[in-house]
Amino acid sequence: MRGAGDGRYTSGWYRPAMSTETIHGACLCGAVEYEADGPFAGFQYCHCSRCRRFTGSAHAANLFCPPAQFRFTKGEANVGRYALPDARFFATSFCRTCGSSLPWLNQAGTTVIIPAGTLDDAPSVRPARNIMWGSRAPWYVEASELEKHDELPPRKGK
Repeated sequence: MRGAGDGRYTSGWYRPAMSTETIHGACLCGAVEYEADGPFAGFQYCHCSRCRRFTGSAHAANLFCPPAQFRFTKGEANVGRYALPDARFFATSFCRTCGSSLPWLNQAGTTVIIPAGTLDDAPSVRPARNIMWGSRAPWYVEASELEKHDELPPRKGK
């Protein structure tokens, strides 16, 4: 994916972090690995129905970078892609072996979207906002409102 697109950002909020770090990530089975160089264009949570469906979660946690700053380092041939036909930007990529979400190039070819759950390293940039908040799942409860446990909680009734 290196060199794809022209590095422009269509969202209008490009504010790169000043870091020139390199982060690494992989799928669950390890068949696919990647790296991305900072600075990163942003980090946000998306609550739209598309992101909820492809992540199987309450929201997607996505980091953004220009295509020229991203590369697969192992297993690129094992990356599948699904581009929703009626979507202007949305697509998704996944490992053909384990099904893990993987970074994907938006349909405009301007931005690589990196699912934060696939990162092996902690980026210096932190999530800045929730988008598509009005589309959040009706069952969603903010994480700060939930009990917290460092490991599995004790089973009830024991």
